Amino acid sequence: MTAIVCVLAALLLPSVNRSGAREAARRSQCKSHLKQIGLAFLNYVDAYHALPPAYTVDADGKPLHSWRTLILPYMDQKTLYDKIDLTKAWNDPANAEAFKSHVEAYACPSSKIDVLANLTTYLAVLTPTSCLRPVEPRPLSDITDPHMSTLLVVEMNSEHAVPWMAPQDANEAQFLAINSQSKHDHAGGVHAVFVDGYTRFLNATMPAEMRRALISIDGKETTSDF
Repeated sequence: MTAIVCVLAALLLPSVNRSGAREAARRSQCKSHLKQIGLAFLNYVDAYHALPPAYTVDADGKPLHSWRTLILPYMDQKTLYDKIDLTKAWNDPANAEAFKSHVEAYACPSSKIDVLANLTTYLAVLTPTSCLRPVEPRPLSDITDPHMSTLLVVEMNSEHAVPWMAPQDANEAQFLAINSQSKHDHAGGVHAVFVDGYTRFLNATMPAEMRRALISIDGKETTSDF
């Protein structure tokens, strides 16, 4: 019996190891995607001297395009960007072909969503004191908290996925609701990119108070141990 158990263990172990290795690779790729997004933001700031608005609007205040569209030229997606009519909404027929384009850097490889749906789980967290604000760009000088501890974009779970071109993001309640019982595309927490362009993994057990501090640009909170 002992011999049989040992044989079965030997047969199963490689499969378990391969599964773990694949998830580690997906997790690393997800982190790389957020690094690319963070670098695109920094390059956008170099060009425009401010962070992009969370979304643009038309003359009537109707939301048109997400920050994910606005940073495309800095994501090696200038050709795609040039195909988009920024004067019309993301889901206008004029932009239908552009939306069909799959932007790999906006897709978490561990996400449970259908890759062909062109959804993304990489969202900003919009609050009155968050980095991105609706309609208006934000100069970096507005952000008086340390850039290394001020959140820019976070990876939400698949339940909060949105079309990558859509002017939709997460709200404070959704971000603060993350906990050890939540469903995560990566075990134990979520990736996030900060204003300094660096990506860090936020443990799901992080207290809501500390998470709230991360999305504030001028709260003077202490977040050195996150």
